[in-house]
Amino acid sequence: MATQTASRPLDMEKLHILLGQAVADMGAALHAALIVIGDKLHLYRTLGSGEKFTPAELARRTGTAERYVREWLNANAAAKYVEYDAATGTYYMTPEQSFALAQDDSAVHLPGFYHMVASCMKDEEKLTEVFRTGKGFGWHEHEPGLFHGCERFFRPGYLANLTSNWIPALDGVEAKLQSGARVADVGCGHGASTLLMAQAYPESEFYGFDYHDASIATAQQKAKKAALDDRVHFEVAPAKSYPGRDYDFVAFFDCLHDMGDPAGAARHVHESLASDGTWMIVEPIAGDDVTANLNPVGRIYYSASTVVCVPASLSQEVGAGLGAQAGEKKIREVVTGGGFQHFRRATETPFNMVFEARP
Repeated sequence: MATQTASRPLDMEKLHILLGQAVADMGAALHAALIVIGDKLHLYRTLGSGEKFTPAELARRTGTAERYVREWLNANAAAKYVEYDAATGTYYMTPEQSFALAQDDSAVHLPGFYHMVASCMKDEEKLTEVFRTGKGFGWHEHEPGLFHGCERFFRPGYLANLTSNWIPALDGVEAKLQSGARVADVGCGHGASTLLMAQAYPESEFYGFDYHDASIATAQQKAKKAALDDRVHFEVAPAKSYPGRDYDFVAFFDCLHDMGDPAGAARHVHESLASDGTWMIVEPIAGDDVTANLNPVGRIYYSASTVVCVPASLSQEVGAGLGAQAGEKKIREVVTGGGFQHFRRATETPFNMVFEARP
């Protein structure tokens, strides 16, 4: 191997470009831990007001140690996540930085993603082993930070798009929800999508299903806290056998590609829908071939798919392993294979495709 490499000439310009990218990636990788720490200790939330702090003042306000906070602030200033005022030796956040890092309900809240990254790093040894064996690694087997991070990462996107863009793009669905409909949210996790829909459509009744019992327990607590538990019901159930019939609307948010038997899930949705019902499938944005996905968003999704999505699918029966970059063609095959006659891309964002399927 060394001889082969030595015999191939290096293009120094290309090498320097690659090393420049690597330096940026190294900084980003190390900074991921600092984002999690800053989020847990409310450092971003405190800075998010726009007030200027010295390291000692921020440490005092957050109950942390000044020397660590000082280093954390300098790393964040180098990353352009906070600003440094050299004249006063203080640090602060711009409105844009605050929007992205300090506000839980903003449309682009970032820290949740880094909790997911931290969780996957904690599982690295187990994931390395399944590379060797080819076995799966179930969603429920991950370090629990993944579940918390996943909800916090996806909820802002749902908050920004679900009731203002995605549901209105479906034929006749919003009117049904406004007048009163039976809705199943399958693969609901902690229930963020279910609860957002329930808040927007008070005449409808919602049923959230997930095979992960710990996530369902959390979702039930959140429904009770939001005083929605009278018409939002969470139950442990897999996608291929969740209970109930004649649903007016069934939703799958970023989960169909994770399933071992997505075709089996599609068949069950078909059976559970009312004759005039609609199935909404939200999936990561992707082209139908690899080349179309070799971009920054595709990099994120292929990476997440490697450590979360494909292992989850391979841990289940059938083990289809669609992956997070399956693309519209494969999703169409799964859906129409389940008996659906109508399938279309209703809308999209830079990060998601939203499909409409009807019997």
